Amino acid sequence: MQLKNHAPSGALLASLLVAPQVASAFYLPGVAPTTYKPGEQVPLYVNSIRPVAAPDALLHSVVSYDYYQPHFQFCQPEGGPKSVGESLGSILFGDRIKTSPFELKMKQNETCKMLCPTTYKQGVAFYVNDKIRQGMSLNWLVDGLPAGQRIKDELTGTEFYNPGFLMGQVDGDDKAIFNNHYDILIEYHEVSGNPDQLRVVGVLVQPESKKYIKDIPKESTDMCLSNFEPLGLKEDGETKVQFTYSVYWIPSQTAWATRWDKYLHVFDPKIHWFSLINSAVIVVFLTLTVMSVLVRALRKDIARYNRLDQINLDDLSGTSALEDGVQEDSGWKLVHGDVFRTPSYPMLLSVFLGNGAQLFVMTGFTIAFALLGFLSPSNRGSLGTIILFLYTILGFVGGYTSARIYKSMGGEKWKINIILTPVLVPGIVFGTFFLLNLFLWAKESSGAVPFTTMLVIILIWFVISVPLSVTGSWLGFRATAIDPPVRTNQIPRQIPPVTTYLKPVPSMLLVGILPFGAIFVELYFIMSSIWFSKIYYMFGFLFLCYGLMILTCATVTILMVYFLLCAENYNWQWRAFLAAGASAGYIFVNAMIYWASKLSLSSFTGSVLYIGYSALISFLFFILTGSIGFFSSWWFVRKIYSSIKID
Repeated sequence: MQLKNHAPSGALLASLLVAPQVASAFYLPGVAPTTYKPGEQVPLYVNSIRPVAAPDALLHSVVSYDYYQPHFQFCQPEGGPKSVGESLGSILFGDRIKTSPFELKMKQNETCKMLCPTTYKQGVAFYVNDKIRQGMSLNWLVDGLPAGQRIKDELTGTEFYNPGFLMGQVDGDDKAIFNNHYDILIEYHEVSGNPDQLRVVGVLVQPESKKYIKDIPKESTDMCLSNFEPLGLKEDGETKVQFTYSVYWIPSQTAWATRWDKYLHVFDPKIHWFSLINSAVIVVFLTLTVMSVLVRALRKDIARYNRLDQINLDDLSGTSALEDGVQEDSGWKLVHGDVFRTPSYPMLLSVFLGNGAQLFVMTGFTIAFALLGFLSPSNRGSLGTIILFLYTILGFVGGYTSARIYKSMGGEKWKINIILTPVLVPGIVFGTFFLLNLFLWAKESSGAVPFTTMLVIILIWFVISVPLSVTGSWLGFRATAIDPPVRTNQIPRQIPPVTTYLKPVPSMLLVGILPFGAIFVELYFIMSSIWFSKIYYMFGFLFLCYGLMILTCATVTILMVYFLLCAENYNWQWRAFLAAGASAGYIFVNAMIYWASKLSLSSFTGSVLYIGYSALISFLFFILTGSIGFFSSWWFVRKIYSSIKID
């Protein structure tokens, strides 16, 4: 057998110390290193079978399956497979890690070891061939590292390891070829040159299809080194299959601390920088526009308004033109008696804003933790676990914010507000997630969250999150009300007609597209990592994009509210929330375009799952960006109306 050159790739740790790479995420190991002695057993665990891009570069399924699903008939260890302990986040993300029959012993090469023989009948063969055509991949773990395949980036010429390897492939005649032999290449490193302290630093699997003409002995042999015809499962009869594997240990200079570097590959990093520069230019342009409009125009308006208030009434004769000029120049002061009028549906708005503040803080902390390296890919499920943990304990923030906003709007149904804040939005999310999970249960997918895990989530929700939210709401209602800087008139002012771009739908379309543009590129990579089972680790870029998105969302919403007030329209609360939240609509449309261009889902279940999860993510983004737009506009409106003198 010819082994390829296994030269170590460049260390990520060293590259992160260079200034241009500050935006790349540095990670800290999530687990302590395991040291083995020669001949010591190294466990190989199997994980879910997940879909990846098929030969046509499209994703044909979004449903994953258990490795030991009966139709696949993979070999099982003696006594049956046993589940490996997983975190809550790992379970939610679809990991189902179990023991395997593979025997790996440190530094001991094995050739053509027999696993087990099996026979695929007609119906099972059709099922497996269909999964091969869908691009299903096997996922193994050795010492916490995913077994992958070496891939070369055609653009940069660098080699990296892509987690997972195909169950089979399709030949030129559209015939499914089933892989039944695995060459397992394991790279190891000597700790400080000590041959008795060895650590695993890389795992590669080269699957092959071999149609054996006679039985393979259980002991190691060189029989499988010969050339065999590829194996195809007959869909009109039975097919006998023998599973074999070989193990090759390869010394490597890669240290344990940098072993994940070869898995963390950035496709065309120039795109990330171009996106950041483009978003930064938009933010600078918007900020300068807001400053020029607000600082110059408002300072001039406020000075003129205050000067008018100081004029003696006896001297006002002949100055009506000046006053009319002021009113014609800026109409935002004319609505001072209505600008803080309670909007329609204050209960719903305050509940959305409370949950938006909760999501805002949770997202910021999660990205910060990931940026600092606490969410290492070696610690599987840490991202999902920290998201659930932060959202739970930040229920206090959501309850407090919702109560303060509702009280400032003059709301009196405080009991309903306390109940709805921790129940409405999480209830919509959990209900949608539960319905989508029913489809996964029906498909016998490993991605289906177990019923016991659902009960644990409900328990966390009502035992921890709800009481924290109620406590925050109680403190919020006990706090002093946030009084507006100006009095509200008893009779509402009539709102004149507005220009086309200030109408609800056009303003939402204009405002929503700019925050979406700030995260468009990173959103593409995040969606690829979710649906194509890739590792996303560019949290540095994501952190900067999140900051630019916040600034873009705030500035463009403030600008729209200013123009709205100048048009004497004082219904800015819901307009600010909906306009900023409209970026979620662009995210959903982008997901549909991604579905049409990158996915080819043949089953109804796959389409429902993709659309459902995309709608769920868009809804949460709607709450998040809408809250950013409202609070920035609220600060702006209070700022300008507290700077003028009102009789």
